[in-house]
Amino acid sequence: MALTIGVDVGGTKIAAGVVDEAGEILARTRVPTPADPQWAVDAIAQAVRELKEQYPDVVAAGIGAPGFVDRSRSTVIFAPNIDWEDEPLRTRIEELTGLDTVVENDANCAAWAEFRFGAAAEHEDMVLITVGTGIGGGIVLDGRMHRGRFGVAGEIGHLNMVPDGLPCGCGGRGCWEQYGSGRALRRYGRESAAADPLRGARMLELNDGVAETIRGIHITQAAEEGDPLALECYAELADWLGRGMADLAALFDPGVFVLGGGVSDSGRLLLDPVAKAFEHYLTGGVHRPRAEVVLASMGSAAGIAGAADLARTV
Repeated sequence: MALTIGVDVGGTKIAAGVVDEAGEILARTRVPTPADPQWAVDAIAQAVRELKEQYPDVVAAGIGAPGFVDRSRSTVIFAPNIDWEDEPLRTRIEELTGLDTVVENDANCAAWAEFRFGAAAEHEDMVLITVGTGIGGGIVLDGRMHRGRFGVAGEIGHLNMVPDGLPCGCGGRGCWEQYGSGRALRRYGRESAAADPLRGARMLELNDGVAETIRGIHITQAAEEGDPLALECYAELADWLGRGMADLAALFDPGVFVLGGGVSDSGRLLLDPVAKAFEHYLTGGVHRPRAEVVLASMGSAAGIAGAADLARTV
C-alpha cells in the first residue's frame, strides 16, 4: 500500500502526517509556523524528513498551503498570512526532501479528504464550506477537484453578497464571509446584546457583562441553552449561509454540501437552520432536486489526509 505524507500549513502551526491509501494517518508531527516565510519552508521540509525517517517507504508529499496556488500545483502565488508571493514551494520541498511533491490550496485539500474518505464519499459532485473566522471552500465536480483556469477556483468566501457592503480583508466590500462566518456570528452577538441588554442577559453573563468582547463560544452556549437572542444570532448566520449555498447550487448543482470549520462544531444548532435557509432560497423551489446538507466528518485530519491523497497523483 503506497504511503504518502500530507502537510497542512496554517498561520500558527504546521501539521504533517503519514497517510495510507484508505486515508488513515499512521504518524503525525507538528511544529509552530515560523514568522519568517523562508524559515516556514525549512520547517515544512523538516517535518517531511522527520516522517520519512519513520516510514522510508513514503513515495510522495502533498502540501496544503493557505492562499492562491497556481494551476500546476507548484507555486504559491499569494499567501498573506505567511507572506509568500510567487513562492516556488514545490521545487523547494523536492530539493530539501528528495520526494516528489504537489502543492494545493488548504481548503481544496480538506474538500478532497471529505470527498475521498469522509462525509461526501458517496457523491461525485460536492462543495465543502468551511465556516471559521472567514469562509473557505473546495469544489469537486464529476469526481475531480475543480481548480479553474488559473488554479484559484473555490474562493467562495469572497462571493459578493451585498453591493458596497461591509469591508473585507481581501480589499472588497460585501463578501459572503462578512455575513456568514464565525466573525459575523460574533458581531451579531455583540451588537444584539449591546442594543438590548435585557434580552442579551445570558450572553452578557457568560462574558462578565461585556458586550464588546462576546465570543462565539458564549453565543453557542447560550443558544444550546435555548436563549432566544442567541438563537436569533444563529438564525441570521444560517440565513446568510443558505443564501450563498443556493447561489452555489445554481452554478455547480452538487449532490451534497459539507459544512466544516470551527463554527460547524455546534452541530445541528447550525446544520438545521442552514438546511432550511438553503431550501428557502434555492432557485426553482419544490421543482428542483435538493442537495444534501451534512456536517464534515474528517475534523482536523482533513487537511493532512487530503494533501497526502492528492500527492498520489504526482
